[in-house]
Amino acid sequence: MIVIDALPAFTDNYLWLLQEPLSKRCAVVDPGDAAPVLAWLAAHPDWHLSDILITHHHPDHIGGVLQLKAHSGARVLGPAKENIPGRDLALTEGDTIKVLGLDFKVLEVPGHTLGHIAYYHAAEQPLLFCGDTLFAGGCGRLFEGTPAQMHHSLQRLAQLPSNTLIYCTHEYTLSNLHFAHAVEPHNSEIAQRLASVTALRDEGRCTLPSTLALEHATNPFLRCHESAVKQQIDQRDNCQHANAEAVFASLRAWKNQF
Repeated sequence: MIVIDALPAFTDNYLWLLQEPLSKRCAVVDPGDAAPVLAWLAAHPDWHLSDILITHHHPDHIGGVLQLKAHSGARVLGPAKENIPGRDLALTEGDTIKVLGLDFKVLEVPGHTLGHIAYYHAAEQPLLFCGDTLFAGGCGRLFEGTPAQMHHSLQRLAQLPSNTLIYCTHEYTLSNLHFAHAVEPHNSEIAQRLASVTALRDEGRCTLPSTLALEHATNPFLRCHESAVKQQIDQRDNCQHANAEAVFASLRAWKNQF
């Protein structure tokens, strides 16, 4: 059985550490800072870092790669379409990799960056490591891609099984849910989740992973097809948006200023 822990980094990043207890091997996703991983390895001297998985090229996701690779000799896997330091295996859409005995399918999900990828493990309990594409209650900013690209990427992820565990890489849940509540003030599931997440953050606790079912119910960026969301955006923009993609574009622009 794989154990997954969040190693906090910077002000709001999580480095996901996957651990396989029988072999005492571990892997890390998006180590923007080597220090939390090195501290964990120092506290667990019998363990070996075997793999480093990268979703995209931003510094807070790759900053620790070379130091960790030099320390452990770990294999570095990352998107073929981006410049990833120390990369050993360049990944594209549909590739399958094995990490700690688990098979992960590579999904290209451009929008936040043009070469962004996600790692999906299909199982009775599916796992998704989605970087800065899908967040708990939100989605990533469009630094390189277009609204159409991000909307398409999110719709791809939305088709995964509803019990998929969503491991994104930032603690943005509370601020995202405040925005979700502004979009849908009468959505009781958003209100309940906002209260729950507020309590967690008051205790300094992590709000992740999420589930895809919870995102479908409370994440406005997966709910662009819902009449309540469209009505809110149409009223705010004083126009009739033609489709869910247009609703998404307006939502993302609103969130940028929220």
